[in-house]
Amino acid sequence: MCEQDKVTQATSMVDQKKEKSATYRLLGVDPGTSLLGFAVIEIEGKNLRLVEMGVIHLSKLPSHEERLQRIFERLKQVIFQHKPREMAIEAPFYGKNAQSMLKLGRAQGVAIAAAMTSGMTIQEYSPRKIKQSVTGNGNASKEQVAAMLEQEFKIDLSNQLLDATDALGAAICHYYQSKHTTGSGKSYTGWDAFVKDNPSKLKNK
Repeated sequence: MCEQDKVTQATSMVDQKKEKSATYRLLGVDPGTSLLGFAVIEIEGKNLRLVEMGVIHLSKLPSHEERLQRIFERLKQVIFQHKPREMAIEAPFYGKNAQSMLKLGRAQGVAIAAAMTSGMTIQEYSPRKIKQSVTGNGNASKEQVAAMLEQEFKIDLSNQLLDATDALGAAICHYYQSKHTTGSGKSYTGWDAFVKDNPSKLKNK
């Protein structure tokens, strides 16, 4: 190998190390038409830190259009302030009320638009996938998800609404999925393989 190739290879390795150790932020969103939950987490190496979480109150706005506008504007503010590079958003849970589902789908779409117009990438996760990633049980309750998140971040979330903790769950779900597919250099073919390598994250049903 010539000297130039050695220099190029060394530079590439340094760049890869910097990329892996770089600090970045993720935004999790739990869409809703009365309350929309959001959470921003920061990843630095293997360390996780909660930056901000909360809800956007929408129920007092008289029209659905005004609620959509509030979602877009508020999420743009959160994105501008914290500069997350990716968004993880919970997919709507399909129920029997078609009108409610239509409105919820619009709220999700506006949230996605806020991220896309900010240059972010977006990943959607089903409620079951988020619960499974956080607790090891796809049928876990919202309260169980919040309890596991308290352990993960070592903070008290008792004063947070479940919409906010669901958003935090979406963010941490995306972190787990990214970490165990591309970030760690190891892929998992299913949840069983993930649990085998991470028994501490498993919560009994």
